[in-house]
Amino acid sequence: MPAPHLILAEARSWIGTPYRHQASLKGVGCDCLGLLRGVWRGVMGAEPELPPPYSPDWAEAGADTLVAAARQHLIEIERTQFAAGDVLLFRWRDNLPAKHCAIATSPSTMVHAHDGAAVAEVAFRPWWRRHLSHAFRFPDAP
Repeated sequence: MPAPHLILAEARSWIGTPYRHQASLKGVGCDCLGLLRGVWRGVMGAEPELPPPYSPDWAEAGADTLVAAARQHLIEIERTQFAAGDVLLFRWRDNLPAKHCAIATSPSTMVHAHDGAAVAEVAFRPWWRRHLSHAFRFPDAP
């Protein structure tokens, strides 16, 4: 696994990047997946695969695509045991697929890209804790 301080530095270097659906270009635009993809490139190298095009409401289709992709490329951990540098997945309702991701920067903060806002480091408030569905670690660097 890359050192957590490298993951945090890369994630924080995206702060201020405007939200842009399907984008992943630091300083220009990204969505939550684009942020995660950019951090991966910054600490791991080339992406293992590119996501197919997806609509803003892609998660309402029913498949838990984000969780499946995370399980393929990251190491799943107990969601309550996350640490700085881990990837967090969220679902808005119990019966819906995970639709949002962020990178934990401490037990009480995270960096994420949210529709209508720039990438920011925010408090991991009770609302986010209630919607946390999965947590993952980066694998060992190639």
